[in-house]
Amino acid sequence: MRFCAFLTGLLLAGPTFAADGWQDIKNEAKGQTVWFNAWGGDPAVNRYLDWVSGEVKTHYAINLNIVHLADAADAVKRIQTERAAGRKTNGSVDLLWVNGENFRTLKEANLLQTQWAQALPNWQFVDMHKPVTEDFAIATDGAESPWGGAQLTFIARRGNLPAPLSDPQALLEYAGAHPGKITYPRPPDFTGTAFLEQLLLTLTRSPEALKAAPDERFAQVTAPLWAYLDRLHPLLWRAGKDFPPTPARMDALLASGSLNMSLTFNPAHARQKVASGELPADSYSFGFQNRMIGNVHFVTIPANSSASAAAKVVANFLLSPQAQTRKADPAIWGDPSVLDAQKLPKADAAALTAHATNGLPAMLPEPHAAWVNALEQEWLRRYGTR
Repeated sequence: MRFCAFLTGLLLAGPTFAADGWQDIKNEAKGQTVWFNAWGGDPAVNRYLDWVSGEVKTHYAINLNIVHLADAADAVKRIQTERAAGRKTNGSVDLLWVNGENFRTLKEANLLQTQWAQALPNWQFVDMHKPVTEDFAIATDGAESPWGGAQLTFIARRGNLPAPLSDPQALLEYAGAHPGKITYPRPPDFTGTAFLEQLLLTLTRSPEALKAAPDERFAQVTAPLWAYLDRLHPLLWRAGKDFPPTPARMDALLASGSLNMSLTFNPAHARQKVASGELPADSYSFGFQNRMIGNVHFVTIPANSSASAAAKVVANFLLSPQAQTRKADPAIWGDPSVLDAQKLPKADAAALTAHATNGLPAMLPEPHAAWVNALEQEWLRRYGTR
């Protein structure tokens, strides 16, 4: 009966590699070197990826080398340059941690392998209620494997903000009462741009327009956003004439008392930073009452990967209950899991749910990927040269 239930789960999960086919992939992966290009801006993330490297070396004889990126766009440019030079094999990037905008760029140029992610053995555990088959409203077509969840989240200290702010108007009023104590990361920082998207999704009178690429209605759709920022910016840190370059800088300003609020795209970030001593003990997370923008983050394999088999094995390991539970632990990283605990064996389910991030607002789907560049360029035109 257990075998039948397991088999049924596999069938419901979608197409998978046949057992012998997956074994062939693992055999081919032995001894291969995977160059995993990943954002390297957080020590906790870097330590976690170092652990992953050790695990895949021990269990699969794969050499996983982490290339720490300031921006995934740097890896995208390398992949594009290699294609332009006719380098169809032996590419320099084997696995890439990617976001929606960069995924769209690579997918539209046919620079990615497709139809592999949902065939991974551990896909059977994925939570299909999460947006795991689209990225910034772009269908993944099996070209990306999910490995973590994210949601825009505010961080504050109880001493400065005893109760969460409920909406953008409450944020504006708080900024007016505490001038110089609020800010956000300078776009095109990912979190800074997500903050713009959050405000736009909440304030615009045409939310349906955000499901497709911007068109001739851009000015009309975004007018409420710029009107809001024109009121907010004079109340910000340094009067809105300068912005922190990263959320990490905001964390430091929050810890020092220079700011009353920080921003993150990880709901467990505050717990992780309190545990490490980087944020004060009274720091807490919150979101607007209605909904907060969120997504799933993915790994993808370039079409010219030099270690395609090993890259798939690494992606599958990232989806394993062991790797997902460790990643979800705030003492390790605190990145939300993409697995459905109800699909896991009882012991694995208990371990994973012990690190669940509870009390989050409902997730607000992101706009179409093309809005990222459009918003960033307009923001820079309006505020970037002040």
